[in-house]
Amino acid sequence: MLNFILNLWNFFFGGFAISLGWLITTFLSAVLIVTLPYTRSCWEIFKLSLVPFGHDIVHVSQIEPQHSVMNGLGTVLNLVWFILFGWWLAIAHIIVGVMQCLTIIGIPTGIMHFKLVRISLFPVGQRVVEKDYATYLNQRKFFK
Repeated sequence: MLNFILNLWNFFFGGFAISLGWLITTFLSAVLIVTLPYTRSCWEIFKLSLVPFGHDIVHVSQIEPQHSVMNGLGTVLNLVWFILFGWWLAIAHIIVGVMQCLTIIGIPTGIMHFKLVRISLFPVGQRVVEKDYATYLNQRKFFK
């Protein structure tokens, strides 16, 4: 229930604009052939910006280890993303997150921006899953 309230709070205090921006970016990356490999990554960032509370980021190799074969291509795509978009997206989310956290009412949305920094730097191969599932995957990885 608390996650629902925080997600609603986030939606009304800036999350809607961020989510809409990422949704438009997802559609544009699907239309342009050059950016097609980044469509899934933009979609994952959209999902996290829409409902950041109660969700976490995991690498696809934790969910489906057989897909870890694509690590070389994923690394190249992440490097291109970082050089072209990632660093300035991360800086923008940090600045907005700090500005949001300056007010008591903006702290939940500020926290959301700090979560978005992590995925906006290197989004290829990242998936947004429910926090309980992410905890399970991280424990499974730790105990292997």
